[in-house]
Amino acid sequence: MKKNILIIDDSESIREVIATGLESAGYTVIKGINGEDGLKCLAANPSLELIITDLNMPVMDGISFLKEVRKSEKHKYLPVIILTTESQEAKKQEARNAGATGWIIKPFSKEKLINVIKKVVR
Repeated sequence: MKKNILIIDDSESIREVIATGLESAGYTVIKGINGEDGLKCLAANPSLELIITDLNMPVMDGISFLKEVRKSEKHKYLPVIILTTESQEAKKQEARNAGATGWIIKPFSKEKLINVIKKVVR
């Protein structure tokens, strides 16, 4: 059975690159354009196994999105990977404190992304 993954990034080209890579690896992908849209996607797709979100987005950033996700008892333990250009330790710690499961810095390879997904989605 295919695993369902929500990708949230304000860059359409990044969303498409990630989606193409994950779909070719056998995952089903749902796409959101910012944190607020991501919350709507999460509510509409209750069978998600993983969320991959950008950090810096308009309307609602990745940290605010993550904090909203963790407020939900149902999604409290849903894995969330931050995919960003940010490499500052303070930002990573902020994401960990908000409940992030992992952190990948852009640019990234499809293989690295798949390896991280396999570690957190079983």
